[in-house]
Amino acid sequence: MNVSGSVIGIGIDLVDIERFRTSLARTPTMRTRLFTQVELDYVAPKVDPVPSLAARFAAREAVMKSLGLGLGAFGFHEVWVERAESGAPSLAITGRALELANRAGVTRWHLSLTHSASTAGAYVLAE
Repeated sequence: MNVSGSVIGIGIDLVDIERFRTSLARTPTMRTRLFTQVELDYVAPKVDPVPSLAARFAAREAVMKSLGLGLGAFGFHEVWVERAESGAPSLAITGRALELANRAGVTRWHLSLTHSASTAGAYVLAE
């Protein structure tokens, strides 16, 4: 039996893909301001990388919400999504985001990403 820790917080965020696409087109530097090179490399081969980028943006906001914080609590490059060989997503946390998570007592993260034709979302559980 797997014994888990206590839930510290949950966060969910949804992003309108077309609105996000418009923002990226209007401000080309937004990609490098919001996303790490690991994430940009992951989405590069995709025919349409925007849904995956929108889900990764949602993951950052969901992390903030799981800690009871708002947008701007930490830098966008302090949280990013990585992929295991199996394809399972996970969170990488560093800097101020890691300090805030440690202060809250977070020892483990759970992440689920999804997107449809119009919306991308992320669900985060901080344990």
